[in-house]
Amino acid sequence: MALTIDDAKAHLNVTTTFDDALITSKLEAAKEFVAEYTGIPVDSNGTPAPVDEAILILTAQLYDNREITTQGLSAQVLPFGFLDLLAPYRQWSF
Repeated sequence: MALTIDDAKAHLNVTTTFDDALITSKLEAAKEFVAEYTGIPVDSNGTPAPVDEAILILTAQLYDNREITTQGLSAQVLPFGFLDLLAPYRQWSF
């Protein structure tokens, strides 16, 4: 399915419209990253469910962690399991 702002808000458990523009920009950034990483288009109705889940995970990561500084926490490059969801769909080229 083509993910929408409503899908992202449901995943984030956001019920207000205050951050709609911000969530939309994070969703678009996540879609673009996943499309570049895998080499497959992600704005179609034929996107596999694990790819959609990875997009939602990355959207949440970008939304929840807008600042680059962390204090008292261990930093992760990407959320756990994110790349595992995308691995079967990645098209390698050398």
